Amino acid sequence: MPQSHCVSHTTRVHARAGYSAQVQACLRHVIEPTLKTPGCLHFALQQCDSDPLMWQVAGFWRDECAMQAYFNSSVMEVYSVLLNEQMIERLDFQTFTEEVAVPMQKHAG
Repeated sequence: MPQSHCVSHTTRVHARAGYSAQVQACLRHVIEPTLKTPGCLHFALQQCDSDPLMWQVAGFWRDECAMQAYFNSSVMEVYSVLLNEQMIERLDFQTFTEEVAVPMQKHAG
């Protein structure tokens, strides 16, 4: 039986000047449906502290099949909209395979 590895993806989206709020609104619409996608372990949207035009989207998946199913879903159409409406300058997309699992720890605040 093949061993299953957690996988993840990171997408960096750089908005055009004047479009940061619209890009944020588009990207926020994918959070809830993605979290409901089978195999989604974690999904987050973050705005860069040093560049208000930069957004990062990160997803963590149970396995490659779950992540690929997400990539083939209609949720991914948001990136086509952002490109077609010329709201973004750049789109950088990467996938990763987890080699060593380290549990996330909560810190006392």
